[in-house]
Amino acid sequence: MWVLRSSTGPDADTPAFVFRVRLGSTKTIGRATRVDFVVDAPLVSRVHCRLEASRSGQLEVQDLRSTNGTFVNDRRVQHALLAPGDRLRVGRVELTITRETGTGTAHA
Repeated sequence: MWVLRSSTGPDADTPAFVFRVRLGSTKTIGRATRVDFVVDAPLVSRVHCRLEASRSGQLEVQDLRSTNGTFVNDRRVQHALLAPGDRLRVGRVELTITRETGTGTAHA
C-alpha cells in the first residue's frame, strides 16, 4: 500500500492529510466532493490529478489538466512514476510518498 502524507494542512486550522492507495486501485485528488481524496486548498483544481497503483507495485500520477499543475520533486509533470521519498505537490499542499509493506512498516 502507498501512503501520501502532508506535514501540515493547507492552513493553520486544517490538520495534515494522510491518503492511502492500495495496489490495483485508482484514486483522484482535487477540491470536488466527487473525488476520492478531497484537498480543499488554494490552487487545487476540482479534479486535479489521478493516482494509479498497479498490482505490480508501481505508483503513477497523471495531471488531469489542472489549472496550476501537478509537481513531483518541484518539477511540473503531466505523468510520472512515484517512488518512496518523492514529494507530490498539488496547489500549495505537498505530500510525501511512502510505501507500507505487508508488515505495516513504511519505507521512505
